[in-house]
Amino acid sequence: MYASLLLKLYVNININRYAYPWWKDKVINSTKKRKAGLCPMTPEEAALTLRALDIDQNIQIYIAAGDIYGGKTRLASLAAAFPNLVKKETLLKPSELFPFQNHSSQMAALDYIVSVESDIFVATYGGNMAKVVEGHRRFLGFKKTLDPNRKIVVNLTDKYNKGKLKWEKFSAVMKEAHANRWGKPADRVVIPGKPKDEDYFWSNPQECLAPPSPSPST
Repeated sequence: MYASLLLKLYVNININRYAYPWWKDKVINSTKKRKAGLCPMTPEEAALTLRALDIDQNIQIYIAAGDIYGGKTRLASLAAAFPNLVKKETLLKPSELFPFQNHSSQMAALDYIVSVESDIFVATYGGNMAKVVEGHRRFLGFKKTLDPNRKIVVNLTDKYNKGKLKWEKFSAVMKEAHANRWGKPADRVVIPGKPKDEDYFWSNPQECLAPPSPSPST
C-alpha cells in the first residue's frame, strides 16, 4: 500500500483521516482502489497517457487545481514530458490574483473558466467540477474533452513500467481504449431507480444539447 508515496506523506495522510470525523474511509487499500480506477491519475500516469495519445509535448498545460500534494517534486515527471506547465499563480501577477485569494470558490471559478475555454480538457479525476466542465464543453459544441478510463490507464501503465508492453503497443492500446472518450455526442446511460450507477447528468445533459451541425457536403 502507498507504494508511490513517501513515508512522511503516508503518515500525514493517516493523521488527517482520524482527525476529521467526516473523513469516512479510515482504512483504505490504495492498491485495490487504484487498480479499480478510483484514484486520481498521478502525474506520471497523466504524462504517459498524453504522450501515448500523441498530444504535442510543446503544448501549454494549465493545471486546474490547487497545489498538488508533494509539490514540484511530485510533478517532476509531468514537467519533464510537458515542460510548458502553468497555473493561475504563474499566469497572473500577484496584484491580479490578490482579490481572489482567501476565496476558495472564486479561485476555483478561475480554474473553471480556463477549463471550459481550453482547446483540450483532460479530467485526471472524475470530481464534480470535472463533470460539470465536461457537460459545459458539450453544450458549447462538443469541444475536445478527454475522459480517461483510469482503470485501463493504470493497467497499461503498470505493464509498460514493468517492461511487459513496448511503447508502440502501449500507445496503440491507449488510443483504442479512448477512441470514444473525447466528448463527442453520445447517449447518456440512464438506470431507473439507480441514479448513483448511471451516467452523471451534468457531464452529458443530452436532453439540453442541440445535435452537432452536419458537415458541409463536398
